[in-house]
Amino acid sequence: MSKVIKVTSTSFSQCEILKKELKEKFPNSEFNEEGNKFSDKELINYLKDADGAIIGLENMSGDVLSNLPKLKIISKYGVGLDGIDLDYCSNNNVKLGWTGGVNKRSAAELALCFMLGLSRNVFNTSYKLKINNIWEKEGGFELTGKTVGIIGVGHVGKDLVNLLKPFNCKILVNDIVEQDQYYLENGLEKSEKDRIFKESDIITLHVPYTEETHYLINNLSLNKMKKTAFLVNISRGKVVDQQALKFALEKKIIAGAGIDVYEDEPSKDIDLISLENLA
Repeated sequence: MSKVIKVTSTSFSQCEILKKELKEKFPNSEFNEEGNKFSDKELINYLKDADGAIIGLENMSGDVLSNLPKLKIISKYGVGLDGIDLDYCSNNNVKLGWTGGVNKRSAAELALCFMLGLSRNVFNTSYKLKINNIWEKEGGFELTGKTVGIIGVGHVGKDLVNLLKPFNCKILVNDIVEQDQYYLENGLEKSEKDRIFKESDIITLHVPYTEETHYLINNLSLNKMKKTAFLVNISRGKVVDQQALKFALEKKIIAGAGIDVYEDEPSKDIDLISLENLA
């Protein structure tokens, strides 16, 4: 009998090509075509008869997994494993399918998009024109030649380095992994986070979510940044203290931010997402 594979990822479930390929190999596959966001109880109920699961951002905690004795493999559609209890999987022979860096170009392009849009004042002037009919011809500054701080130099961070080369930026980098030869070959300056906070015109985050990166950006780090500086976060929402960021944007402690991830998604913090200097 064909194994039962269930897909929780909404983006996978909306892709006809992927669905067709999976159905050809596993005819008993089921998809989250209604775009459900599962609670733990709903997730257990949905996966209780599955041999394998293809997940997105769902919380595969030990409590959830202990209620799914039939589940023998989890495939992560995307990157970031912070939502999966890896110790439980290892101790209970639950296999993990995951390929790092599969979306590195997509993520790096998004980071560059934020960097260009923020530095050239595209988001702010567009917001003022559409919301308040204010015509403001303030073009910001060129990204070329500016100091960019990259915290997290893995797959995405390295791809962003490649995209930034034509802009001749001074690039400060920080990572827990020793990779001095790569830094030397690419003209990067290995830096402590404190230096990155103080000297960068733009800081961009490309770290996993761990206990060490929880609220990496907070009141203290934001107050070290230049008043003209921008923050970009496309990694994980809880890497940034959202309330601290809101305060910093409201009080113009920093000039602006571009974020693709929130502590809670979708964000219900209307005061934050309505700020004109947040993209």
